[in-house]
Amino acid sequence: MKLPFELDRSIVFFDLETTGLSVSDDRIVELAIMKVTPQGDVLEKKRRYNPERPIPAEAAAVHGITNEDVANEHPFRRRAKAVAEMMEGCDLGGFNIRWFDLPMLLAEFRRAGVPFEVGDRRLVDMKMIFHKQEPRDLSAAARFYLGRDHQDAHSAMGDIRTAVAVLSAQLDRYSELPRDMAGLHAYCDEVGPFQTEFDRWFSESSEGLVFNRGKHKGIALAEVAATTPDYLEWMLGARDMDADVLKAVRSALRPT
Repeated sequence: MKLPFELDRSIVFFDLETTGLSVSDDRIVELAIMKVTPQGDVLEKKRRYNPERPIPAEAAAVHGITNEDVANEHPFRRRAKAVAEMMEGCDLGGFNIRWFDLPMLLAEFRRAGVPFEVGDRRLVDMKMIFHKQEPRDLSAAARFYLGRDHQDAHSAMGDIRTAVAVLSAQLDRYSELPRDMAGLHAYCDEVGPFQTEFDRWFSESSEGLVFNRGKHKGIALAEVAATTPDYLEWMLGARDMDADVLKAVRSALRPT
């Protein structure tokens, strides 16, 4: 493979599939690598890993990898040294590696006790290029859907008038879009579900409220209250904590 630019050292393009989006709590289930040398040689490798924790259904729905698929695979920590050696001295590339894949990979190397430094590696992220060259803001939407510049950008009334005009143009362009509020709400919810701060902290289960984030992610609030109440006391003293979150925490600590 000949890239459309010169290489003075090898570059490794890589992509991860994981159990979720938390760098601290989630784990890698698949790593794909394409290594391109300055001479144009290409080496491709893909390996799956046992994350040593259940793969949530919502994650499996995205990447199609189930607990059964990785039940007999080694965890990443068993292969981390070989991965680091393959990437040794290479620049890195991928889509969204600066925001997600690289931080997740670095966290996994740390957990495995394998040294891996970004150092002077150059990082090419196609998502950064995409976002810079094709901005996804209201002004860009006005140019795309309305064929005009957004003259009143960052004027509140100008922004909302342009936004409504964009919606009308979207409905004209995409016949598959729902034509009622309930349908449009459901459509938008598929792309970016709205979550309150309470939703970010807790979800309902047969055990009651369960943590969605933090060091006790996946553990019932009642269990945390019984075993490590100091964590909940910390939450009560945290600045800017949501009122509904605080109410649930107080109720768990001091049940009536």
